[in-house]
Amino acid sequence: MTSSTHKGLPLYGLVLTGGKSVRMGTRKDLISWHGKQQRYHIADLLRTVCEHVYISCRADQLINTDPQYPMLPDTFSGIGPAGGILTALEFRRNAAWLVVACDLPLVDDRTLETLVGSRDSEKIATAYLNPVDGLPEPLIAIWEPKSYGLLLEYLGKNVMCPRKMLIHADTQLITAPDPNWLLNVNTPADAERASSILKT
Repeated sequence: MTSSTHKGLPLYGLVLTGGKSVRMGTRKDLISWHGKQQRYHIADLLRTVCEHVYISCRADQLINTDPQYPMLPDTFSGIGPAGGILTALEFRRNAAWLVVACDLPLVDDRTLETLVGSRDSEKIATAYLNPVDGLPEPLIAIWEPKSYGLLLEYLGKNVMCPRKMLIHADTQLITAPDPNWLLNVNTPADAERASSILKT
């Protein structure tokens, strides 16, 4: 197990599930890629490297949930994944948050251990470089407590894209040994590709 603390800062886990899955046509967090709903599968993975794990959601998603998995409804609503990240950073101001989106079905324990092992708590965040465009991937990243103020600053400028913040901030960027880890599934075609990779 990788240590969940770094220079005195605890590491919490957050599964992002608040998207409306319009392109997929069905809720991505409820898809069962690994024998259980994806939101719970990612939470279980996060529990191996984090002190506490929460599932980020919209308020209307707080029904039919498993009480073993604490939910964290957005207090910053209507601004996409930045709202979930800001909500978590506000909820526990003295913790860093390892954030993983629910639409990354090929994330596994090695993905998280590599990220945590590369963490630099002096930076704003630690993130993978997306193998497609070479840009920081904000939705599988460790966000340090100091990122809270910067995210709020960007929000005040009506910039709601966490990737833009990572591009311009002091971010620890790493390359994924397996680029498939970062395969983002947004459409049925993406899901077919992910299923094919999982079968092999």
